[in-house]
Amino acid sequence: MVIIMEPGASQEQIDHVIKRIESAGVKAQPSLGEERTVIGVIGDKTKLGDMPIESMSGVERTMPISAPFKLASRQFRGEPTTVEANGTKIGGKKLIVMAGPCAVENNEQIITIAKEIAKSGATFIRGGAFKPRTGPYNFQGHGEPALRMLAEARRVTGLGIITEVMTPHDVELVGRYTDIFQLGTRNMQNFYLLREVGRSGKPVVLKRGLAATIEEWLLAAEYILAEGNPNVILCERGIRTFETHTRNTLDLNAVPVIKELSHLPIVVDPSHGTGIRSLVSPMSKAAIAAGADGLLLEVHHDPDNSMTGDGVQSLFPAQFDQLMIDLKSIAGAIGREV
Repeated sequence: MVIIMEPGASQEQIDHVIKRIESAGVKAQPSLGEERTVIGVIGDKTKLGDMPIESMSGVERTMPISAPFKLASRQFRGEPTTVEANGTKIGGKKLIVMAGPCAVENNEQIITIAKEIAKSGATFIRGGAFKPRTGPYNFQGHGEPALRMLAEARRVTGLGIITEVMTPHDVELVGRYTDIFQLGTRNMQNFYLLREVGRSGKPVVLKRGLAATIEEWLLAAEYILAEGNPNVILCERGIRTFETHTRNTLDLNAVPVIKELSHLPIVVDPSHGTGIRSLVSPMSKAAIAAGADGLLLEVHHDPDNSMTGDGVQSLFPAQFDQLMIDLKSIAGAIGREV
């Protein structure tokens, strides 16, 4: 259930409703819109009994939410959510591009790539400090030293940082360095981790699981939202199907579907979605045309010698630069900008 406040409701009226709701033993989650505040009621609604919510001062009406993902639903918040990180708004008119290597290998590598993508117009540098790998003997990342290298790249270029966090234990450490947490496909249903990043309040990019339905993906986002963190960005990165030519099947249907079902912003990762360098640029353009709020791309100046083996899906800096030029035309055609 959501409680829709009147457009002119005062903060005192809003606080009073929240206090009354929480006194019954359920959680009240306010969402401040441009015109009005909506309060989501989370928990066992029977505890409210016959509480006269609609007669409270400042309340316009109440409305049930039929979707299982209550806080992520369009019914909870009709207008799109924008998430701010490092002074950049994600989900607005401007398209956001996060780019960089799969993993931070050394200081020279990450700063070289950061300078290249900043010159082309990227807004965030991506790079793994902790790497979840399919095989236990593969490179797992440098840990905190890599986080320090990312921080240095931010200092040099002004780019924000997005990097993966893998365990609840690492949230505090990674949070000291990053502007956005990335939760990878393998951790989409790591519910302890979802709750921990939810409690952090820091923006989170939540990647879709390898075989997750859209509903399961939104329910994973609900775990973060339910902890009081509204700063969730969804990321379509391809799902596993019977097709073997590409690394995954990039489900661009998910972009307009998410826009219909949820108010949360969505970005697309064509690098993991295809796994093939030549397909990254065309699928990036298709993602923006479909309505994505941004892209998460792998870029490497020397992909043949990448320590992760993901060089085959990494754009060269010159290819990234050309893609950014091409995206301006597409963005302009759909009323957005890069």
